[in-house]
Amino acid sequence: MATAIITPRNDGPYHIKGDFKITTQGGKNIEVDKDEVWLCRCGHSQNKPFCDGSHKKYEFKSNLDEQPQEGQTP
Repeated sequence: MATAIITPRNDGPYHIKGDFKITTQGGKNIEVDKDEVWLCRCGHSQNKPFCDGSHKKYEFKSNLDEQPQEGQTP
């Protein structure tokens, strides 16, 4: 079984490091030739599923260290 650490970066991408694979919803494997990738969370990357830094241009905000507001699912 793959072992990976997934860290959602505040105002940025998911940082994935370790032994992992990426598979589309349809079952297609996406080749990754290293043990570390950054995946887009903002939806603006031109290289999905990978981050291309677009979150900076679009001022994507998501601070996961903040406490969830009442009524939000943690």
